[in-house]
Amino acid sequence: MIERRAFITLLGGAAAAWPLTASAQQAAMPVIGFLAGQSREGRAYLTAALKQGLSETGYFEGQNASIEYRWAENQYDRLPEMAAELVNRKVAVIVAGPVPAALAAKAATADIPIVFAIGGDPVKSGLVASLNRPDGNVTGVSFFTTTLEPKRLELLQEVAPNVAVIAMLLNPKSLDYENQVRDVQAAARSIGQQIVVLNASSERDIEIAFATIAQQRVGAILIGSDPFFTDRRSQLVALAAHR
Repeated sequence: MIERRAFITLLGGAAAAWPLTASAQQAAMPVIGFLAGQSREGRAYLTAALKQGLSETGYFEGQNASIEYRWAENQYDRLPEMAAELVNRKVAVIVAGPVPAALAAKAATADIPIVFAIGGDPVKSGLVASLNRPDGNVTGVSFFTTTLEPKRLELLQEVAPNVAVIAMLLNPKSLDYENQVRDVQAAARSIGQQIVVLNASSERDIEIAFATIAQQRVGAILIGSDPFFTDRRSQLVALAAHR
């Protein structure tokens, strides 16, 4: 989950680095593109952070800046079209996340500045050339949450040392899915922990996964680092409470 303060700081720095009124071709009121892979309801805190970060640099939505929102509702195949819409809208900067949204924005333009906020590795995903020299028109921040799955498994085993089987719930549509599976399985072998990997990319999938967890008498559940699960944390908590 992206920290609100870090996101505010990122947006404030981006606004300072790329003045929204710099281009003579921009409209009198600059337009900011906001490209998200998730739903509006699940990301209200991000839009609030965006507005606060802009206000700290002197920009206010509806007064001297406009924001064009695009929400893919976890249907990542819609992102390229949405990114193209923002480019055609001639936005001054594109704020994008998670990785699929940032990649769609990068593929859509080499000229418009892109600021990402993601949980994966931006170098491995192809967003930037390196961490200290991103190059191109793309920059941003990563919290590397998807690379911490092995450590989270170790911590869970310490909290519940007598659990025979731990379930790992992952989103197969995530670009980091294969890496997450490989890393968690390797970590489980190294500490002698039995795990079962379950997939979910819809609310119905989550219900099926928890039914499987009950049938297999799983003692603990590790939820993968993915915006899809963050948006459905209430459902996850409710299902876990009844197992």
